[in-house]
Amino acid sequence: MNKQRWFPGDPRQVGSDPDYRFTLANERTFLAWIRTSLALAAGGLGAVTILDDFPGEEFLGIGLLALSFATAATAYRRWALNERAMRLDEPLPPSKLPATMAVGVALVAVAAAVFFVIDTL
Repeated sequence: MNKQRWFPGDPRQVGSDPDYRFTLANERTFLAWIRTSLALAAGGLGAVTILDDFPGEEFLGIGLLALSFATAATAYRRWALNERAMRLDEPLPPSKLPATMAVGVALVAVAAAVFFVIDTL
């Protein structure tokens, strides 16, 4: 397994400085993913601790915490790869993070709805 693939080094060591607006936009995107990760972690912990007697509370909580981990773990990689591409004047690399998040959150929402219906029966 290539360590550089999963944990890219400091992208500021290559190429030349891009327009600072692009660097700041990339940084804002990274911070937005981190905020999303924190919100998912808070939701996961809340589901496990607050939803007593709710069927599937552990499943929902663990699912949200897993999404939180995946988001936080890949946010730096995405930032570094984008920064490197901008510094080398290359196209931005594709990312699976938005699709992964959309599918993950949709699955958690469907599971929550199913558990809610089961609870009301």
